[in-house]
Amino acid sequence: MKQLVTAQRGFLIAHIVSMAFGLAGLLLVVPNADTIVSLSPFGQQIFQVSMANGGVAYILFGAAAVSIYAGRLLGVRQWLAFMVPAVFLSLGSELLGTSTGFPFGHYQYLSGLGYKISGLVPFTIPLSWFYLGFVSYLLARNGLETTKLPAWGRHLGAIVLGALLLTSWDFVLDPAMSQTDIPFWEWLQPGAFFGMPYQNFAGWMGTGALFMTVAALLWPKQPLAMTRGEMGFPLVVYASNFIFSAVMSLAAGLWIPVLLGIVLGMGPAIILWNMASPAPATEMPLDEEAATPHPKASSGLAS
Repeated sequence: MKQLVTAQRGFLIAHIVSMAFGLAGLLLVVPNADTIVSLSPFGQQIFQVSMANGGVAYILFGAAAVSIYAGRLLGVRQWLAFMVPAVFLSLGSELLGTSTGFPFGHYQYLSGLGYKISGLVPFTIPLSWFYLGFVSYLLARNGLETTKLPAWGRHLGAIVLGALLLTSWDFVLDPAMSQTDIPFWEWLQPGAFFGMPYQNFAGWMGTGALFMTVAALLWPKQPLAMTRGEMGFPLVVYASNFIFSAVMSLAAGLWIPVLLGIVLGMGPAIILWNMASPAPATEMPLDEEAATPHPKASSGLAS
């Protein structure tokens, strides 16, 4: 079990470092051509490799870290019950969107995010839906478990709030990533929200709510009751991806999407994390505690 904890920690660190490295490249190196020219041949080669594969790497690292976390704390069954619907339903939405314009609007992916499925959607995109969708849903569901809402209200609220957290991340990500000096996708029919159609957000809410609903039906109905220490990992994943996107948007002068993201995404995520039960005084830190079997594994949650 300690090996899994170590692997999770390593993938999370690699995920965050690769995002930071990508920010430095996109914001500091790319706009200054002289900097690239002044690099040694080896440095130029490293830069080219990192720019070509950096987008793929940070998504793969994030998906791997979240998969290990989900598998060891909730069980393999719960991990797969979320990941499979998230990957395949989001891929279906993306293929439909890039082919017909529904449900997001008319857009197309450029290079930088890996091999394109059917020549349309990079294989990494469904993985990003999975790992950001998972931490968004988990924050929402676990936070609402502490409320006095009826069970059906908590489950419905978790789907709505989880989809909102996921969509709020896109408020910040999409304008910047489609308008950088090296964009990763482009809108064929630009819309009113900083180049994006408002339809895009309805598509994000709908797609997120769809696969979260499927996961909710497949997961056990018992309350999660995870502590703040255990929920620290989902918050870190959400916050690091939000900050990455926010820095990109602010560098492009897009501060309104960042404010919206804070109000509807980052702020609620912190509140939901804080709603979780505080860790008992004797509880070990998350990464150390994970070295022993989680009590929920024997209570039926991970069955």
